[in-house]
Amino acid sequence: MAILASVGSAQALNGREAGLQATHQALNRLGANAPTLAIVISSHQYQAREVLNGVSSLVGDTPMIGYSSPAGLTHQGQQPHSVTVALLSGDFQSETLWLPGYAQSGRETASKIETHVSARAERQSVLFFADGFNGDAEQFCNSISTELNIIGGLSSGDLHTGNTYQFTGNQTGTGSLAAALLRGNIKIGVGTDHGWDPVGSQLRVTRSRGFWLRTLDGRPASESYASLFGYPARDWAFPPLSYLARLYPLGVEQNDGLVVRAPIRVEADGSFRMNAAIRDGIDAYLLVGSRAACETAARNAAQQALLQLGDSKPALLLVLVDVAWQMLLKAQPGAEITAIQEILGEDVPIAGGYTLGQVTTADENSKPKFLNQHIVVIAFGEA
Repeated sequence: MAILASVGSAQALNGREAGLQATHQALNRLGANAPTLAIVISSHQYQAREVLNGVSSLVGDTPMIGYSSPAGLTHQGQQPHSVTVALLSGDFQSETLWLPGYAQSGRETASKIETHVSARAERQSVLFFADGFNGDAEQFCNSISTELNIIGGLSSGDLHTGNTYQFTGNQTGTGSLAAALLRGNIKIGVGTDHGWDPVGSQLRVTRSRGFWLRTLDGRPASESYASLFGYPARDWAFPPLSYLARLYPLGVEQNDGLVVRAPIRVEADGSFRMNAAIRDGIDAYLLVGSRAACETAARNAAQQALLQLGDSKPALLLVLVDVAWQMLLKAQPGAEITAIQEILGEDVPIAGGYTLGQVTTADENSKPKFLNQHIVVIAFGEA
Protein backbone atom coordinates (compact mmCIF):
# COMPACT_ATOMS: atom_id res chain seq x y z
CA MET A 1 0.00 0.00 0.00
CA ALA A 2 1.38 3.39 -1.01
CA ILE A 3 1.96 6.18 1.47
CA LEU A 4 -0.87 8.71 1.19
CA ALA A 5 -1.20 12.07 2.91
CA SER A 6 -3.56 15.01 3.31
CA VAL A 7 -3.48 18.38 5.05
CA GLY A 8 -6.24 20.57 6.46
CA SER A 9 -5.97 24.04 7.95
CA ALA A 10 -8.57 26.22 9.65
CA GLN A 11 -9.02 29.44 11.59
CA ALA A 12 -11.75 29.82 14.23
CA LEU A 13 -12.59 31.70 17.41
CA ASN A 14 -11.52 28.80 19.61
CA GLY A 15 -9.07 25.93 19.37
CA ARG A 16 -11.65 23.14 19.43
CA GLU A 17 -13.51 24.51 16.40
CA ALA A 18 -10.27 25.18 14.48
CA GLY A 19 -9.03 21.66 15.28
CA LEU A 20 -12.36 20.13 14.20
CA GLN A 21 -12.47 22.02 10.89
CA ALA A 22 -8.81 21.32 10.01
CA THR A 23 -9.16 17.60 10.82
CA HIS A 24 -12.42 17.36 8.89
CA GLN A 25 -10.72 18.84 5.79
CA ALA A 26 -7.75 16.45 6.10
CA LEU A 27 -9.98 13.38 6.55
CA ASN A 28 -12.12 14.33 3.54
CA ARG A 29 -8.99 14.65 1.39
CA LEU A 30 -7.73 11.26 2.62
CA GLY A 31 -10.95 9.63 1.42
CA ALA A 32 -11.59 6.04 2.53
CA ASN A 33 -8.02 5.55 3.79
CA ALA A 34 -7.51 5.31 7.55
CA PRO A 35 -4.81 7.61 8.97
CA THR A 36 -1.78 5.95 10.57
CA LEU A 37 -0.32 9.16 12.05
CA ALA A 38 -1.63 12.69 12.68
CA ILE A 39 0.69 15.71 12.98
CA VAL A 40 -0.84 18.90 14.40
CA ILE A 41 0.59 22.45 14.36
CA SER A 42 -1.46 24.84 16.45
CA SER A 43 -1.34 28.57 17.05
CA HIS A 44 -0.06 29.24 20.58
CA GLN A 45 -3.03 31.60 20.97
CA TYR A 46 -5.36 28.61 21.24
CA GLN A 47 -5.69 26.50 24.39
CA ALA A 48 -3.83 23.21 23.84
CA ARG A 49 -6.56 21.10 25.47
CA GLU A 50 -9.25 22.61 23.22
CA VAL A 51 -7.24 21.87 20.06
CA LEU A 52 -6.57 18.33 21.26
CA ASN A 53 -10.27 17.73 21.95
CA GLY A 54 -11.25 18.99 18.51
CA VAL A 55 -8.72 16.86 16.60
CA SER A 56 -9.06 13.67 18.66
CA SER A 57 -12.87 13.72 18.45
CA LEU A 58 -12.47 12.92 14.72
CA VAL A 59 -9.25 10.87 14.50
CA GLY A 60 -10.06 8.71 17.55
CA ASP A 61 -7.12 6.60 18.71
CA THR A 62 -4.91 7.42 15.69
CA PRO A 63 -1.38 8.15 17.00
CA MET A 64 -0.95 11.94 17.12
CA ILE A 65 1.76 14.43 18.02
CA GLY A 66 1.79 18.21 17.78
CA TYR A 67 3.23 21.50 18.92
CA SER A 68 2.49 25.22 19.18
CA SER A 69 3.76 27.77 16.68
CA PRO A 70 3.19 31.49 15.98
CA ALA A 71 1.74 30.45 12.59
CA GLY A 72 1.14 27.34 10.53
CA LEU A 73 2.45 26.60 7.05
CA THR A 74 0.65 24.83 4.19
CA HIS A 75 0.98 24.67 0.39
CA GLN A 76 -0.85 28.03 0.37
CA GLY A 77 1.82 29.69 2.51
CA GLN A 78 1.63 31.09 6.02
CA GLN A 79 -1.53 30.52 8.09
CA PRO A 80 -1.68 32.80 11.17
CA HIS A 81 -3.96 31.99 14.13
CA SER A 82 -4.79 28.56 12.76
CA VAL A 83 -4.64 24.82 13.35
CA THR A 84 -2.96 22.71 10.67
CA VAL A 85 -3.48 18.94 10.61
CA ALA A 86 -1.46 16.53 8.45
CA LEU A 87 -2.55 12.90 8.11
CA LEU A 88 -0.32 10.07 6.87
CA SER A 89 -1.77 6.73 5.79
CA GLY A 90 0.01 3.61 4.59
CA ASP A 91 1.57 0.25 5.35
CA PHE A 92 3.71 1.45 8.23
CA GLN A 93 3.41 1.52 12.01
CA SER A 94 3.54 4.47 14.36
CA GLU A 95 3.31 4.81 18.12
CA THR A 96 3.64 7.87 20.29
CA LEU A 97 5.58 8.65 23.45
CA TRP A 98 4.82 11.38 25.98
CA LEU A 99 7.84 12.45 28.02
CA PRO A 100 6.87 15.24 30.45
CA GLY A 101 10.31 15.38 32.11
CA TYR A 102 12.17 16.84 29.12
CA ALA A 103 12.69 20.28 30.73
CA GLN A 104 14.20 18.66 33.82
CA SER A 105 16.66 16.41 31.96
CA GLY A 106 17.35 16.00 28.26
CA ARG A 107 19.67 13.13 29.15
CA GLU A 108 16.96 11.12 30.93
CA THR A 109 14.48 11.84 28.15
CA ALA A 110 16.95 10.49 25.57
CA SER A 111 17.50 7.39 27.72
CA LYS A 112 13.75 6.70 27.90
CA ILE A 113 13.41 6.96 24.12
CA GLU A 114 16.31 4.56 23.60
CA THR A 115 14.87 2.08 26.11
CA HIS A 116 11.54 2.14 24.30
CA VAL A 117 13.11 1.77 20.86
CA SER A 118 15.43 -1.08 21.91
CA ALA A 119 12.40 -3.32 22.47
CA ARG A 120 12.20 -3.75 18.67
CA ALA A 121 14.90 -5.08 16.40
CA GLU A 122 14.13 -3.10 13.21
CA ARG A 123 15.49 0.39 12.65
CA GLN A 124 13.05 3.13 13.57
CA SER A 125 12.81 6.84 12.92
CA VAL A 126 11.79 9.21 15.69
CA LEU A 127 9.89 12.41 14.87
CA PHE A 128 9.57 14.66 17.92
CA PHE A 129 8.49 18.08 19.14
CA ALA A 130 9.86 19.49 22.41
CA ASP A 131 9.62 22.68 24.45
CA GLY A 132 11.68 25.49 22.88
CA PHE A 133 11.92 27.69 26.01
CA ASN A 134 12.66 25.06 28.64
CA GLY A 135 14.99 22.08 28.37
CA ASP A 136 18.43 21.40 26.95
CA ALA A 137 18.10 20.20 23.35
CA GLU A 138 21.87 19.94 22.93
CA GLN A 139 22.16 17.67 25.97
CA PHE A 140 19.31 15.59 24.57
CA CYS A 141 21.07 15.24 21.18
CA ASN A 142 24.42 14.32 22.75
CA SER A 143 22.76 11.61 24.85
CA ILE A 144 21.27 9.75 21.87
CA SER A 145 23.18 6.82 20.41
CA THR A 146 24.21 6.84 16.75
CA GLU A 147 21.80 4.05 15.71
CA LEU A 148 18.73 6.24 15.90
CA ASN A 149 17.34 8.52 13.18
CA ILE A 150 15.99 11.52 15.14
CA ILE A 151 14.30 14.52 13.50
CA GLY A 152 12.28 17.26 15.12
CA GLY A 153 11.77 20.81 16.24
CA LEU A 154 11.35 22.92 19.35
CA SER A 155 7.91 24.44 19.75
CA SER A 156 7.54 28.19 19.75
CA GLY A 157 4.86 30.63 20.80
CA ASP A 158 4.75 33.87 22.73
CA LEU A 159 8.38 35.01 23.08
CA HIS A 160 7.42 37.41 25.88
CA THR A 161 5.71 34.94 28.21
CA GLY A 162 7.46 31.78 27.04
CA ASN A 163 4.03 30.27 26.35
CA THR A 164 4.41 27.11 24.28
CA TYR A 165 3.03 23.57 24.37
CA GLN A 166 3.35 20.07 22.99
CA PHE A 167 0.83 17.23 22.83
CA THR A 168 0.18 13.60 22.00
CA GLY A 169 -3.15 11.75 21.72
CA ASN A 170 -4.49 12.55 25.19
CA GLN A 171 -1.65 14.46 26.85
CA THR A 172 -0.67 18.09 26.68
CA GLY A 173 1.68 20.38 28.57
CA THR A 174 4.79 22.51 28.59
CA GLY A 175 8.36 21.42 29.29
CA SER A 176 7.60 18.16 27.51
CA LEU A 177 8.65 16.09 24.52
CA ALA A 178 6.13 14.37 22.24
CA ALA A 179 7.55 11.72 19.90
CA ALA A 180 6.26 9.44 17.16
CA LEU A 181 8.19 6.22 16.48
CA LEU A 182 7.88 5.20 12.82
CA ARG A 183 8.77 1.83 11.29
CA GLY A 184 7.77 -0.34 8.37
CA ASN A 185 7.12 0.65 4.78
CA ILE A 186 7.96 4.35 5.15
CA LYS A 187 10.96 6.31 3.93
CA ILE A 188 12.02 9.73 5.19
CA GLY A 189 14.19 12.21 3.32
CA VAL A 190 15.52 15.22 5.23
CA GLY A 191 17.08 18.43 3.95
CA THR A 192 18.32 21.43 5.91
CA ASP A 193 19.98 24.80 5.35
CA HIS A 194 19.92 28.39 6.60
CA GLY A 195 20.16 31.84 5.05
CA TRP A 196 22.53 33.61 7.47
CA ASP A 197 26.12 34.66 6.68
CA PRO A 198 28.99 36.27 8.65
CA VAL A 199 29.32 40.03 8.14
CA GLY A 200 32.83 40.49 9.54
CA SER A 201 32.12 41.57 13.12
CA GLN A 202 33.96 39.23 15.49
CA LEU A 203 33.03 39.12 19.17
CA ARG A 204 34.66 37.31 22.11
CA VAL A 205 32.31 35.51 24.51
CA THR A 206 33.69 36.75 27.84
CA ARG A 207 31.01 35.53 30.23
CA SER A 208 28.17 33.04 29.88
CA ARG A 209 26.25 31.01 32.44
CA GLY A 210 24.01 28.19 31.28
CA PHE A 211 21.56 29.58 28.74
CA TRP A 212 22.47 33.20 29.47
CA LEU A 213 25.15 34.91 27.42
CA ARG A 214 26.13 37.75 29.77
CA THR A 215 28.98 39.65 28.12
CA LEU A 216 30.64 40.02 24.72
CA ASP A 217 34.06 41.67 24.57
CA GLY A 218 33.76 42.38 28.30
CA ARG A 219 30.52 44.38 27.96
CA PRO A 220 26.87 43.38 28.43
CA ALA A 221 25.75 41.62 25.24
CA SER A 222 23.16 44.33 24.53
CA GLU A 223 25.88 47.03 24.62
CA SER A 224 27.89 45.15 21.99
CA TYR A 225 24.82 45.00 19.74
CA ALA A 226 24.05 48.68 20.49
CA SER A 227 27.47 49.72 19.19
CA LEU A 228 27.00 47.57 16.06
CA PHE A 229 23.45 48.64 15.18
CA GLY A 230 23.23 52.14 16.63
CA TYR A 231 20.23 51.60 18.94
CA PRO A 232 20.80 52.44 22.65
CA ALA A 233 21.65 49.41 24.82
CA ARG A 234 18.58 49.94 27.04
CA ASP A 235 16.26 49.66 24.00
CA TRP A 236 17.40 46.07 23.38
CA ALA A 237 15.72 44.97 26.63
CA PHE A 238 12.24 45.98 25.38
CA PRO A 239 10.06 44.94 22.41
CA PRO A 240 10.51 44.93 19.53
CA LEU A 241 14.33 44.82 19.74
CA SER A 242 14.33 42.27 22.60
CA TYR A 243 12.89 39.69 20.17
CA LEU A 244 14.37 40.98 16.91
CA ALA A 245 17.79 40.10 18.34
CA ARG A 246 17.05 36.60 17.01
CA LEU A 247 17.50 38.03 13.51
CA TYR A 248 21.18 38.62 14.36
CA PRO A 249 22.57 35.32 15.67
CA LEU A 250 26.15 34.37 16.39
CA GLY A 251 28.22 31.94 14.38
CA VAL A 252 30.51 29.81 16.55
CA GLU A 253 33.37 27.75 15.12
CA GLN A 254 33.19 24.09 16.15
CA ASN A 255 34.91 20.93 14.92
CA ASP A 256 32.30 20.41 12.21
CA GLY A 257 32.23 24.02 11.01
CA LEU A 258 30.28 27.16 11.84
CA VAL A 259 27.36 26.52 14.21
CA VAL A 260 24.55 29.11 14.47
CA ARG A 261 23.41 30.12 17.96
CA ALA A 262 20.53 32.61 18.25
CA PRO A 263 19.05 34.52 21.21
CA ILE A 264 15.44 33.86 22.14
CA ARG A 265 15.25 37.33 23.67
CA VAL A 266 17.28 40.06 25.41
CA GLU A 267 16.83 40.19 29.20
CA ALA A 268 16.42 43.38 31.29
CA ASP A 269 20.09 43.16 32.42
CA GLY A 270 21.30 43.17 28.80
CA SER A 271 22.14 39.46 28.64
CA PHE A 272 20.96 37.19 25.83
CA ARG A 273 18.68 34.28 26.71
CA MET A 274 19.78 31.42 24.45
CA ASN A 275 18.48 27.83 24.25
CA ALA A 276 21.94 26.33 23.87
CA ALA A 277 24.97 27.07 26.01
CA ILE A 278 27.96 28.94 24.55
CA ARG A 279 31.35 28.48 26.22
CA ASP A 280 33.37 31.36 27.64
CA GLY A 281 36.49 32.43 25.77
CA ILE A 282 35.44 31.51 22.24
CA ASP A 283 35.14 33.86 19.28
CA ALA A 284 31.80 34.35 17.55
CA TYR A 285 30.83 36.06 14.31
CA LEU A 286 27.79 38.24 13.83
CA LEU A 287 25.48 36.69 11.22
CA VAL A 288 22.92 38.49 9.07
CA GLY A 289 20.19 36.89 6.96
CA SER A 290 18.50 37.97 3.74
CA ARG A 291 15.37 37.01 1.86
CA ALA A 292 17.36 35.84 -1.18
CA ALA A 293 19.66 33.67 0.94
CA CYS A 294 16.69 32.14 2.78
CA GLU A 295 14.89 31.33 -0.46
CA THR A 296 18.05 29.66 -1.76
CA ALA A 297 18.34 27.74 1.53
CA ALA A 298 14.72 26.55 1.23
CA ARG A 299 15.37 25.29 -2.31
CA ASN A 300 18.56 23.55 -1.14
CA ALA A 301 16.73 21.85 1.73
CA ALA A 302 13.98 20.66 -0.62
CA GLN A 303 16.56 19.25 -3.06
CA GLN A 304 18.39 17.42 -0.26
CA ALA A 305 15.13 15.88 1.01
CA LEU A 306 14.19 14.75 -2.51
CA LEU A 307 17.66 13.26 -3.03
CA GLN A 308 17.42 11.27 0.20
CA LEU A 309 14.07 9.82 -0.86
CA GLY A 310 15.74 8.31 -3.94
CA ASP A 311 13.16 6.62 -6.19
CA SER A 312 10.35 7.21 -3.71
CA LYS A 313 7.81 9.91 -4.52
CA PRO A 314 7.15 12.44 -1.71
CA ALA A 315 3.66 12.04 -0.24
CA LEU A 316 3.95 14.76 2.42
CA LEU A 317 6.37 17.55 3.28
CA LEU A 318 6.73 18.56 6.93
CA VAL A 319 8.49 21.93 7.04
CA LEU A 320 10.04 23.13 10.32
CA VAL A 321 11.31 26.71 10.02
CA ASP A 322 13.11 28.81 12.61
CA VAL A 323 10.98 31.65 13.97
CA ALA A 324 13.66 34.10 12.72
CA TRP A 325 12.48 33.34 9.17
CA GLN A 326 8.98 34.57 10.06
CA MET A 327 10.53 37.85 11.26
CA LEU A 328 12.82 38.22 8.25
CA LEU A 329 10.13 37.40 5.67
CA LYS A 330 7.39 39.48 7.29
CA ALA A 331 6.85 41.49 4.10
CA GLN A 332 6.66 38.25 2.04
CA PRO A 333 4.93 35.72 4.34
CA GLY A 334 5.22 32.18 3.04
CA ALA A 335 8.14 32.94 0.70
CA GLU A 336 9.92 29.81 1.99
CA ILE A 337 6.98 27.63 0.84
CA THR A 338 7.03 29.18 -2.64
CA ALA A 339 10.78 28.41 -2.87
CA ILE A 340 10.20 24.76 -1.84
CA GLN A 341 7.45 24.42 -4.45
CA GLU A 342 9.86 25.58 -7.14
CA ILE A 343 11.72 22.30 -6.51
CA LEU A 344 8.94 19.89 -5.54
CA GLY A 345 5.93 21.31 -7.38
CA GLU A 346 2.60 22.47 -5.99
CA ASP A 347 0.88 19.07 -5.77
CA VAL A 348 2.67 17.67 -2.70
CA PRO A 349 0.75 18.38 0.54
CA ILE A 350 2.71 20.62 2.93
CA ALA A 351 2.32 21.13 6.67
CA GLY A 352 4.65 22.95 9.03
CA GLY A 353 5.27 25.80 11.39
CA TYR A 354 7.86 27.95 13.10
CA THR A 355 10.25 26.61 15.73
CA LEU A 356 12.88 27.77 18.23
CA GLY A 357 15.40 25.19 17.04
CA GLN A 358 15.62 22.16 14.82
CA VAL A 359 17.16 18.68 15.17
CA THR A 360 18.36 16.45 12.34
CA THR A 361 20.52 13.32 12.06
CA ALA A 362 22.97 13.27 9.14
CA ASP A 363 23.28 9.46 8.85
CA GLU A 364 23.25 6.26 10.91
CA ASN A 365 26.82 6.90 12.06
CA SER A 366 26.06 10.38 13.43
CA LYS A 367 24.46 11.73 16.55
CA PRO A 368 21.54 14.11 16.08
CA LYS A 369 22.52 17.76 15.80
CA PHE A 370 20.78 20.75 17.39
CA LEU A 371 20.37 23.71 15.02
CA ASN A 372 19.22 27.32 15.23
CA GLN A 373 18.01 29.48 12.34
CA HIS A 374 17.54 26.57 9.90
CA ILE A 375 14.75 25.33 7.68
CA VAL A 376 14.21 21.56 7.79
CA VAL A 377 12.24 19.87 5.01
CA ILE A 378 11.08 16.35 5.92
CA ALA A 379 9.72 14.36 2.99
CA PHE A 380 7.72 11.20 3.67
CA GLY A 381 7.48 8.50 1.01
CA GLU A 382 7.14 4.76 0.49
CA ALA A 383 10.15 2.59 1.39
